[in-house]
Amino acid sequence: MRSLDEARDVCERYHPGMCAALADIPLREREEAGGPVIGMFRKFGGPGLLVPREYGGAGADALNAVRVMRAVSSYSPSLGAAVNMHHYTVATLFALARTTGRLTSAQIKLLAKIAPDNLIVASGWAEGKPGANIVVPAATARVTDGGYLINGGKKPCSLSRSMDLLTASAAVPATDGFALALLLIPADSPGISVHKFWLSNLLAGAESDEVRLTDVFVPSDMVIHTEPDVPDRLDDLQTVGFAWFEMMATSVYVGTASALVEQALAHGRGSVTDRAEAAIQLESAVSLVEGSARAIGDWLTGDAAVSAVLVARYAAQQALTAAANMAAELLGGIAFMRSPDIGYLLAAVRPLAYHPPSRTAMAQALVDYFTGQPLRLS
Repeated sequence: MRSLDEARDVCERYHPGMCAALADIPLREREEAGGPVIGMFRKFGGPGLLVPREYGGAGADALNAVRVMRAVSSYSPSLGAAVNMHHYTVATLFALARTTGRLTSAQIKLLAKIAPDNLIVASGWAEGKPGANIVVPAATARVTDGGYLINGGKKPCSLSRSMDLLTASAAVPATDGFALALLLIPADSPGISVHKFWLSNLLAGAESDEVRLTDVFVPSDMVIHTEPDVPDRLDDLQTVGFAWFEMMATSVYVGTASALVEQALAHGRGSVTDRAEAAIQLESAVSLVEGSARAIGDWLTGDAAVSAVLVARYAAQQALTAAANMAAELLGGIAFMRSPDIGYLLAAVRPLAYHPPSRTAMAQALVDYFTGQPLRLS
């Protein structure tokens, strides 16, 4: 399939040999808990994809990043789901370093190790509890000598068992109460523990378990403070991260659906009209994600960036479901019965709907934004 081949070519350019290595492993093994895919991501230099060249990374732009994510996810949706958390966090941190000057020299020194040392970064930002505000953190900070003691956690937290560095959002004391801050915490810090959480066999290879923080010490120079604002608005730190997360997460499921549509086109079953329709639905999602990536790459920021990626995500969500359903139908019942991969990929497209914020939760906020009001997330 032309566009998937192009995405895999981009992946090969940044991570030579990784696609072939993933393809050599059966899908079941790629997707199982404790499987080899996250180790392969590290082996082939995956952590440095979005690290700027001056810090030893590949310096990929947003468009190439979503193409790499699509290619990786076409082989392993679990790997895509896991490393999305690494990539959007890295993109956010280096964007802040470049555009705001908010990072300290100690923070920059730590981030500069990601690419050369192939460090994996997990994200413990605001927790996706049903009905909770997604921009309000679950962790709290207590002032202590030289920094803060952090208590709280994140569930699920992808890359929980392979992480070298944990980024966590927390409410830190401020003059008018509390303010949101982002913490950079080595994963081997005392007080960090990992507990089983993910019980589904879907995306089990993403290591999405619970990370708990119990009196974890974080020095002051490893805390990135946000701007004061109302709780349901985003400042620059959150805006950059949120836009990257939604864009990259959507590309994971584009890749998953691509694996099914690729098979349907290769087998040539059903009418040419139906095969074209499956491809059209898929390619519409590709265009949505790549369009938002081009906009982010051209420095679309603020509420406009967040609304653009949310529109792309929700529209792609519907298109990908239609594409995957049609591709599975075209492959036929015997193929479904004989290959567990088809049913797995079909099911693995659906979790995009579960990523916060849900389409229904954002309906009023988007209508308000479309009619001229600020964008507020819940």
